[in-house]
Amino acid sequence: MSSTSAEALDGLADNLLRPRPRKAIHAGQLLSQSHSHSQLSQISNASDLDANRNLNLNLNGLRLPDTPENDRATGMTSGRSTPIPLDAPPSVKSLSSARKQVRAEQRRRLFPTIEYASRVSHFDPNSDYRDFHGFFNLFWIGLAIMAITSMLRNIKDTGYPLRVQIWGLFTDKLWHLAVADFTMVATTAVVLPLQRVFRAAPARGALTWARGGMALMSILQLVWLLTWIAVPFMFDWAWTAQVFFLLHTMVILMKMHSYAFYNGHLSETEKRLRALDDPKTASRAPAYLYPTPDNPMGTIASPKRAESHKKGDGSEPDDDEIAQLRDDLARELTSPIGNITYPANLTWANYVDYICCPTLCYEIEYPRTEAIDWQNLLSKIAATFGCIFLLTVISEDFILPILSDASARLDPALRTFGSPLTALEVLLILSETISWLLFPFMLTFLLVFLVIFEYVLGAFAEMTHFADRHFYSDWWNSTDWMEFSREWNVPVYSFLRRHVYSVSRPHIGKANATVITFLISAVGHEVVMACITKKLRGYGFICQMLQLPIVMLQQTRWVRGKKTLNNVCFWCSMILGLSLICSLYVLV
Repeated sequence: MSSTSAEALDGLADNLLRPRPRKAIHAGQLLSQSHSHSQLSQISNASDLDANRNLNLNLNGLRLPDTPENDRATGMTSGRSTPIPLDAPPSVKSLSSARKQVRAEQRRRLFPTIEYASRVSHFDPNSDYRDFHGFFNLFWIGLAIMAITSMLRNIKDTGYPLRVQIWGLFTDKLWHLAVADFTMVATTAVVLPLQRVFRAAPARGALTWARGGMALMSILQLVWLLTWIAVPFMFDWAWTAQVFFLLHTMVILMKMHSYAFYNGHLSETEKRLRALDDPKTASRAPAYLYPTPDNPMGTIASPKRAESHKKGDGSEPDDDEIAQLRDDLARELTSPIGNITYPANLTWANYVDYICCPTLCYEIEYPRTEAIDWQNLLSKIAATFGCIFLLTVISEDFILPILSDASARLDPALRTFGSPLTALEVLLILSETISWLLFPFMLTFLLVFLVIFEYVLGAFAEMTHFADRHFYSDWWNSTDWMEFSREWNVPVYSFLRRHVYSVSRPHIGKANATVITFLISAVGHEVVMACITKKLRGYGFICQMLQLPIVMLQQTRWVRGKKTLNNVCFWCSMILGLSLICSLYVLV
């Protein structure tokens, strides 16, 4: 009877249309169908064993045997598995369960499944994706398209791919520029023998740094600056050569100032340290630590002695305080890295190396890289000339024509006697000129930033093994001008903070020191603009000083904390200010 039933079932099974054989549906899988795909890994070993032993699929009343042949094959296996005996050791059962879990996690659905999760977009402020290198590449592609389009238009108009108005200025009196620039840098070397003189002078002599050295160095720097500012006017250089020479002169002036004043400070520190060999006659005033980003207030290195000084009790410092003062002074004479101690740095090799390093603040020793990355160096040199080419194209095709047209329209000599210029017409011409210059000056500003802080400074850092490449921060996210001044030009900011703000703050306070720092920066910008345009108007100085009330306004409770609004206002004022200042200096 049983054999007859089996034969009937076998014959019927041959004529049935079955679905493709699948794996047996495990009990753990039945319970987890309402959960996510990742939760399949939580199926227990016991449920897997029970499912393999007890569950089978039924089709139209027919019981399909639970054999390995009914398991669907995956892309990595044959679809067959060896049954695990009930009395198998626990280690074998664990391995079998792990294999089944992996296969379950890799199973496919008949219809593609999309996994949804709680995520933010890449542009969201809370996103972890902040790599916009693709947009950086798109920026260069856009500039390349602009340059190619400009060259095609020039070929159509003039027959040449480039105009020669600015290109010819680059070679005008080039040898004069080279000789003058080399001489200008070489004349700063006088500070090294002067520092040796200041150090060798007696402790209370007239040529020590504290008595006569600082005044002598300040007068020397002033005469030096006025001399080299006058050189371009004497030789009647083109404005391109004058821009380069003047900016390089300002850079070398800051480097010379930092070298002289820091080594002068070290010479006085060394004299104090040597005087402590006889504590009875030496000055035992505590060492003062100047304000730094990590120590913004500035502190007294010997707090115990400072307290007694304030009380006025006239108590003498004990041996521990004198030893602490010696340590403070000795630490000041040693480089932060710890390999060189003053005056071992007063050498020609050290000075030449400092002049070539991309920094404005002198230190006895800098962190260095082991070798030059030649690929990186060559790429930065090529990028420098590429940026100069693009700056020239933008100036010739998008800036000079607009300024020339506006200048001609504002020239009274070109107006007829019966149609003089009115104030409204002048205002309209200025407004139109400023609007046309907005986009070219935005590109010019970005290219100037890249060519100076990324490529030129990066190339000099590579050549001198200078390891600290932090020349700028994310200034494009600035919410006020104070933040921008800290982050877009880190070398100049570090110089002003060290040699202007930190030096003046102990004497005049924080607020006045901030004003003095902005004042010196504004004067420097105005000198550059006056020498380039040969006009002393004060527009740059006024715009620079207006940053202070703007910052105070942004610190109010109505504006403070609105980062997006403040950043938009920063960019609008930046773009508008560049074209506004240029138009005023050229046309007014």
